[in-house]
Amino acid sequence: METLKQSSDALFILLGAIMVLAMHAGFAFLELGTVRKKNQVNALVKILVDFSVSTVAYFFVGYVVAYGVSFMTGAETLAAKNGYELVKFFFLLTFAAAIPAIISGGIAERARFGPQLLATAVIVGFIYPLSEGAAWNQAFGIQAWLKSNFGEEFHDFAGSVVVHALGGWIGLAAVLLLGARSNRYRKDGAMSAHPPSNIPFLALGAWILAVGWFGFNVMSAQTIDKISGLVAVNSLMAMVGGTLVAVLMGKNDPGFVYNGPLAGLVAVCAGSDLMHPAGALVVGGVAGAIFVSLFTLTQNRWKIDDVLGVWPLHGLCGTWGGIAAGLFGQKALGGLGGVSLGAQTLGTLMIVAWALASGFLVYGLIKALIGLRLSQEEEYEGADLSIHKIGATPDREVSW
Repeated sequence: METLKQSSDALFILLGAIMVLAMHAGFAFLELGTVRKKNQVNALVKILVDFSVSTVAYFFVGYVVAYGVSFMTGAETLAAKNGYELVKFFFLLTFAAAIPAIISGGIAERARFGPQLLATAVIVGFIYPLSEGAAWNQAFGIQAWLKSNFGEEFHDFAGSVVVHALGGWIGLAAVLLLGARSNRYRKDGAMSAHPPSNIPFLALGAWILAVGWFGFNVMSAQTIDKISGLVAVNSLMAMVGGTLVAVLMGKNDPGFVYNGPLAGLVAVCAGSDLMHPAGALVVGGVAGAIFVSLFTLTQNRWKIDDVLGVWPLHGLCGTWGGIAAGLFGQKALGGLGGVSLGAQTLGTLMIVAWALASGFLVYGLIKALIGLRLSQEEEYEGADLSIHKIGATPDREVSW
């Protein structure tokens, strides 16, 4: 029976890892469909190469920083318990690699390729694992301190704050340091519209993300005996709540409609194991409203050129999700209890502050030392031709 339990756990978390790995295709197609045609190849290449850099950085450094576990032992040791520790690493890697995938959407169309890969290595190797270890592995005594002061630890079941808010707030720092795309905001006060280049691909990316998210959330239980249908249905309710509010507030705009479910799913991660489904619906609906209203404000009024809206979607909706777990997780609102609004709020703000500070540090240093941005000519030509030497749909065959 013990062998069966071990093999079942290994399969369970492996399936979760595969579902979240598939989400990276969703990140790629969501970005591809949103950026202009001359930057579509770059979107596809960035996500895959960022994932590969993330894997190396997390295997050799990040996982050790977060959990104190090194895989530099014999394969016989690694294969113990059906290789459960290895597939657990695989699962948590897919979370870590989501950070650069999130950032990628904000800095699209004008960021250099190499410097972003360097930032990915630093973020996945050090920045993310330090906060991950604090939230999920009792590092630095922060959870113990929160429990002693608020009665409960900071609770983030599947990463609203640990993953999404961190990525979104680092992304904001990167976007501010990069500046807006050329001619996006003109000197006469006018604004150049850059509508999505391919709505079907944008929608495909959102659907892949939404489906994979049920692995992201449900498999965060990490062992099969802890699986909970409550997590699945709460994820579903938050997803549709975000969609319905986004379609109403976004006036049927497909870009808002397909980001609405993602906003809801970002927000529900933290408390998906605690909330009542009706509470999850509300949490998702509020997230949909946050995304539509703040995306519009950042783009139009504040002139922050966050191409995919990663700060409102991941940064702000993730922040809301961390705090919402402390509200809708309470028994008085139909939840299971065991959470503190004070611990949730303070824990969330600590990670937000860490993300913003580290984002400015990492991208600020890269900007000062080697440069972050494509040249004006390269940006005008597009990242596809200037970096990858080919467009998404070449107009003619090239003779070599």
